[in-house]
Amino acid sequence: MTYEVPRLFPTTVVGSYPKLGNATELIKKRERGEIGEEEFHTKVRASIDEVVKDYIDAGIDILSDGEQSREDMVVYFAQRLKGYGKGDWVRIFDNVYFRKPIIKERLERAGEMIVTDWKYAESVAGGRQVKLIITGPYTMLEWSFDLFYKDREELIMDFAKIIREEVLEGIKAGARYVQVDEPALSTRPWKEEAYLLKEALKYIFNGIDAKKIIHICYGRLERILPYILDYPVDQFDLEFKNSNFRLLPYLKEYGFSKELGYGVVDVHTLQVETVDEIVEAVERLMKLDLIGPEKVYLDPDCGLKRLPRDVAKEKLSNISKAATSLRKRYG
Repeated sequence: MTYEVPRLFPTTVVGSYPKLGNATELIKKRERGEIGEEEFHTKVRASIDEVVKDYIDAGIDILSDGEQSREDMVVYFAQRLKGYGKGDWVRIFDNVYFRKPIIKERLERAGEMIVTDWKYAESVAGGRQVKLIITGPYTMLEWSFDLFYKDREELIMDFAKIIREEVLEGIKAGARYVQVDEPALSTRPWKEEAYLLKEALKYIFNGIDAKKIIHICYGRLERILPYILDYPVDQFDLEFKNSNFRLLPYLKEYGFSKELGYGVVDVHTLQVETVDEIVEAVERLMKLDLIGPEKVYLDPDCGLKRLPRDVAKEKLSNISKAATSLRKRYG
């Protein structure tokens, strides 16, 4: 069975979804050593089933596995790489904390990390494409304590090598959409940092035959926009709704021309955006006359994991309804 992605305004997700079923308990059991890695990924499939069902029910075109295996976007990978040690709890924002991992030795890939879950999600997606989503080298660098390298260029390139190996395994398994998540980049919006990531991305994506996507959210994106537009990617997936579409005039100023993952719902509020609100948000972009509707992918600002399930699903459903309306208007 195959599913044809709409030519105009395809809908997608950034990645994470509320933890469903017993996913949270399975993560805790795995960390306590009560179940092994293989059993963990086998048992978490029930949660992935529920996520994919919600996506399909909501009318989403390009899916993810909902990151049901990942307690955190950095810790998950740190636990599965050689060279890391467990760190202490660090506050991110509000009352949200994570255990910031420590790099103690040279980093190496111990084995496959995300391909198993991707394969399963793809197998139950009803022919829809599923993104292969991995935390990027810059965010892994920034959100770890480094006690070994002391050289940022060397460290980010070691991350790039590990990520490329994982991506190549996913491509071999059939992945057609590859997304690198880099939320940390906008927290240090300097030209030198943007260029540091650029070199790593060139290594990761060299010769990759798939849709290449980078996701960046929040922060002062306008400060680094001039330095990232030539990144070796096909699509930028960016946050807009939460910042009241502040970035739009900068896209116009710098001549944005690539595909755009356009964040049209705020993942930090329980308020569900109406279909009309989402349509209006897209019209604001289209009036800039930058890119055509075939290059605009509608999605949330970021991952949905902190929202209640019903709210997350309703936001996605309204994105899909808005996309249907927009296709009639621009088709």
